[in-house]
Amino acid sequence: MGILNSINIAATGMSAQRLRSDVIADNIANVSTTRTPEGGPYRRSRVVLETKAEGPSWRSPFLPDMLDSGPGQGVRVVGIEKDVATENRLVYDPTHPDAITAGPNEGYVEMPNVDIVTEMTDMIAASRAYEANASIIDGAKTMFQRALDIGGR
Repeated sequence: MGILNSINIAATGMSAQRLRSDVIADNIANVSTTRTPEGGPYRRSRVVLETKAEGPSWRSPFLPDMLDSGPGQGVRVVGIEKDVATENRLVYDPTHPDAITAGPNEGYVEMPNVDIVTEMTDMIAASRAYEANASIIDGAKTMFQRALDIGGR
């Protein structure tokens, strides 16, 4: 493992969490959007992450082979997906221009599947993960500085 690997790994986490925060902010901004260019109400977006697998593999001498997967290489964004599994909310408002005009749901408006409480919880989690990665970078920087101080004596 190189001396800057911990900083590089934490930087990938910071980048991923920043994108996650941007997507959450977009979801919150569109909480009342009933019309999109694709048609229908806005659908909640989610960031899909996966571990990075490229790079050299290092084996721990202390763990059995079946438990040792080597060090991490960070995280990367696979994509941003729309949440199609969660149903949209129906709100009764017959005066709304997008209200359903016929059928059993007449007078209801199909609203986005965005839940503010869930989005705020996800935003707090993304913020804390970003801060944790920033702390790792700060700790690595301090450790490297101390190593230079020891070597300079």
